[in-house]
Amino acid sequence: MSEAAIRLSVFLGLFALFAALEAWAPRRSRRVPRQGRWVTNLSITVLNTLTLRALAIFLPLLAVGAAADASAQGWGLLNQTAWPVWIEAVVAILILDFAIWAQHLITHKVPLFWRFHRMHHADRDFDVTTAVRFHPVEIAASMLLKIGIIYLLGPSAVAVLIFEVLLNGTALFNHANLRLPLWLDRMVRMVLVTPDMHRVHHSVHRHEHDSNYGFALSIWDRIFQTYRPQPEAGHDDMVTGLQWQDDKPTKLGWSLLLPFRR
Repeated sequence: MSEAAIRLSVFLGLFALFAALEAWAPRRSRRVPRQGRWVTNLSITVLNTLTLRALAIFLPLLAVGAAADASAQGWGLLNQTAWPVWIEAVVAILILDFAIWAQHLITHKVPLFWRFHRMHHADRDFDVTTAVRFHPVEIAASMLLKIGIIYLLGPSAVAVLIFEVLLNGTALFNHANLRLPLWLDRMVRMVLVTPDMHRVHHSVHRHEHDSNYGFALSIWDRIFQTYRPQPEAGHDDMVTGLQWQDDKPTKLGWSLLLPFRR
């Protein structure tokens, strides 16, 4: 099975799983009808896929291909070591996950990057489709950054594929409107970002959405003191989204043009 087929199969399987689980055990009531939101958010996913396909026309290799090329050329830090394969894979996954955490923090701190990233935060509800609601420009920039890190680091193609699957899977999980038992949430968030932990990041309040930047591992927020365990208003009463508390974020055109608005 090809890399693309593996990633698509895992994505579709986990999307269906978390969509079913959040319908069965929702954490919060929906504020916006699902139909309009889902059409917009899934349409953005299609556009992002096409964006990466277009990027591949101009770049010979994307993430996994870049890792294979770096290995063949002997480029990157890990290609200069003689560590066991599993140690190299663990190191690569940790460094790549930290890079995504740092990139996420930067998109909140640099005004130009925030203009694009706020499309993700404008979603008034928080569910599994929010995980795929990123502006195509941000997706392209993230891929370019990832390719650069891969050439510097030199991880194996398998390690990068595992990381990509992990990143996509955990993003779907921690954006799901899923009610986990509190004891299970406490255990899981010691390692992985849980829905309750990441929902704080989608608060309408700036001091709350400037926290909990992790997508997969929760350790970076703890280490760099950006961890906020719970929202001030509690999960039932907190408001998610940004200043647009109306139906505008459910519209595809408005969402794509948001970075170019004041």
